[in-house]
Amino acid sequence: MSEARITTPFGATSTAAEVLAGVDLSGRRALVTGASSGIGRETARALAAAGAEVTLAVRNPEAGAQAASEIAGATGAAVHVAPLDLADRRSVRALTDAWQGPLHILVNNAGIMATPLGRTPEGWELQFATNHLGHFGLTTGLHGALAAAGGARVVNVSSVGHINGDVLFDDPHFTRHPYDPWAAYSQSKTANVLFAVALARRWAADGITANALNPGRIAATGLIRYVDPASLPPQSFDPEGRTGVSVKDIPQGAATSALLAGSPLVEGVTGRYFEDCEQAPLVTPGVRRGVAPYAIDPERAERLWSLSEELLATPLPTA
Repeated sequence: MSEARITTPFGATSTAAEVLAGVDLSGRRALVTGASSGIGRETARALAAAGAEVTLAVRNPEAGAQAASEIAGATGAAVHVAPLDLADRRSVRALTDAWQGPLHILVNNAGIMATPLGRTPEGWELQFATNHLGHFGLTTGLHGALAAAGGARVVNVSSVGHINGDVLFDDPHFTRHPYDPWAAYSQSKTANVLFAVALARRWAADGITANALNPGRIAATGLIRYVDPASLPPQSFDPEGRTGVSVKDIPQGAATSALLAGSPLVEGVTGRYFEDCEQAPLVTPGVRRGVAPYAIDPERAERLWSLSEELLATPLPTA
């Protein structure tokens, strides 16, 4: 992180609508995963309000249709729905094969957190498969559309939880290590950051930028449905912000995603990790803010890319 840190006039309490106020995204096409609710929906709404044509990629098409109708009615924008199950390679491939034309903005927002042990038909641990591998397959499958857009942006929604652990390169699916839901979540969120670092380097010649972000702790989203508050990592919840962690509402939680997806303030910025609408510094011990050095390490990023390609090259499981 030798380059100058990126800051903006916005901060922790800014909303997605405020970040994109006055921004014109007319003629741009955006795809947001997990956009039927929570910060994904709010990110999609902000992009649509700025004039973008938005596709909501969702597991539940009925919920997606309801969200699309509400967003279109509120913004007047064209809003579409595409079915997507990130843990199912056939579903990911169906979306990428069906996509036509350029894609200017891809927000990899969907995710699951601290789930009981689950595995895909391939035997892959469910959080790593959903949060990282699904988005890796989606993004690489849309490479042609992103390159065709000229100046496309990829935005990976990570988490401050990444500071709790690196990718377990020797056992990413917990076949030898005892399964821990938070360790699995942490490695998947670290993977989101490393993926952006690798994308930034590999796709720079195509004019594609890629960044990752921590949206902050957000009240009342579906992400916490598996979580027992007593199981939260130490210092992970502090409503008064004494440890650097305060609760945001959904419009505030979507602000950094909206900034990276559509704001001219970060035009050309790539390979970085943001929180509270600015580039995050390296993590300070005892404070749940900042980015862990291992999450932005170029060698680890390349190692993850190779691992991801290897996994996604395995034969599809039989139905």
